[in-house]
Amino acid sequence: METLDKIKSQISENSILLYMKGSPKLPSCGFSSQASQALMQCGAPFAYVDILQNPDIRAELPKFANWPTFPQLWVGGELIGGCDIIMEMFQTGELQPIIAEAAKADEAAE
Repeated sequence: METLDKIKSQISENSILLYMKGSPKLPSCGFSSQASQALMQCGAPFAYVDILQNPDIRAELPKFANWPTFPQLWVGGELIGGCDIIMEMFQTGELQPIIAEAAKADEAAE
């Protein structure tokens, strides 16, 4: 599978997807740590892709997303943004309902 197809597939198959360095339990950078912590505090399950283990995705995703940095949060097939945006939305209370809605859609699909 081509890298771009893999990315599109991951985004379409996961309502809440975080591209990050490391894993939520063992993040490899401070920004990924903050982003995954905020998502975990939203209380909904989410998928993640460790871009350090997937250099092809690390190289291609910024071009596809038109977003140069990681982490990247995708919800419902749409790019939400990186760490700064995730944290700002979390602190203002904007992120929680978006995550809850996406999680509810996942439950309904099962």
